Formats: sequence, C-alpha cells, structure tokens
Amino acid sequence: MQAASNRVCYALTLFQCVASHPETRTLFVNACIPQYLYPFLQTVDKSKPFEYLRLATLAVIGALVKDKDAEVINFLLGSGVISLCFNIMEIGDELSKTAATFIVEKVLLEDVGLDYFCETPKRFFDMGWALANMVESLTDRPSTKLLKHIISCYLRLTEIPSANARGTLHGFIPPVLRDRTFDNCLKDEPETRQRLKRLLEIVPKDNGPEKLSDLVAAAIRHKRRSI
Repeated sequence: MQAASNRVCYALTLFQCVASHPETRTLFVNACIPQYLYPFLQTVDKSKPFEYLRLATLAVIGALVKDKDAEVINFLLGSGVISLCFNIMEIGDELSKTAATFIVEKVLLEDVGLDYFCETPKRFFDMGWALANMVESLTDRPSTKLLKHIISCYLRLTEIPSANARGTLHGFIPPVLRDRTFDNCLKDEPETRQRLKRLLEIVPKDNGPEKLSDLVAAAIRHKRRSI
C-alpha cells in the first residue's frame, strides 16, 4: 500500500507544478482536473499511506490559491473542496490540518470567499465550528504554525458585513484562546500574539449565564471523546 501511495504522490507532485505555474494554472482549473483529485481528500483512513495522499493533494490545491486569482477561488468554492478541507481540519494530522487551514484562509481572505461564508448561517457555523474544534485540539499538542492560520481566519471573519454573524462569532472562540493557554506556544511569535490580542479586543468575551463559547467547547470535547 505504501508503494502505491508513493507512486500516486509523485504524480500529484507533477500536478502541483502545473497548478503553481501562472501559464498553466488557468488551463488546469478549466479542465476541472482538481476535482479528479478530491477522492483522495474524501478518505477517512488515518494510516500513513492515506495521510500522504491527502497531504499531496492539499499541496496541489494550496498551489492554486497561493496567488490571488478570482477564477481559481470561484472554481474552488463551486467545487465542494471547502467542506473536504473542513473534514481534514478535524481528522487529519498536524501537517494536513495546517495545509487545509491554509487553503481555507486564502479563500477567506478574498472578498468572494468572505461573501461565500456569510451567505448562509450554515456556512458561517461550519467555519466557526471547524476553527473552534481545531483550537480545542491544540490544547494537547500546540502548533504555532496552525494557530497562526486559525487566528488569521478568525480575524477575517470579524470583517463580515452581517452584524448578526459578528455577534455570534464570540461563541466560536473557545475559552482556551482567551486564558493564555497558548502563551508559551506563541512566545517567539510577536506578530501572531498581536493579532490574537486584536481579535480578542474586537470580539469581546461573552459573560452571560450560559456562554455560547462554553457550550460550543463542551460540545466539541464530547464529540472528540466519542470518536
């Protein structure tokens, strides 16, 4: 199985080169080739051969989003890859989670991407849940790089035009992101610490009797125990 996985990964590396080149990227997308790779992202097997396939496929998608290209972003939003990234953000290993979050972040940083996530309550909820779930998982094994992408996504969500959505964002910021749990993880990342501080200033803590953030965190912990 490992040998077969390696062979496919070599082919995916070639696709990554095509996806990253400005002269071939558009042709690559217009031919809908990325969608032929999505089955590798749909696997839930956590063994190394499948993890390598997920990571190599994410590298192809990541190459597509590195440069600002509205055509690419629109293609990805319409192709269903975002929900696949959300799944990997939940079940993948650290490298796959980081790659998937990077893709979501790059899409979210584009105006069309931000509009997409605030177009329906479900999309906003799915994004908030995915981010909160990852933050909770990082309490066991902190990752500076992953946390950096997560904070960037949160900050971008504070720019959504919907006041109602902004008002519920605090519920998807777990208490561990506010209580200095990650101080040691970010000690050598002054820029990320500053961005986190800014986020927490923009999205004040909910002090209600049943804080939504606590309810979300409890639901995430319950789900993780049941997996």
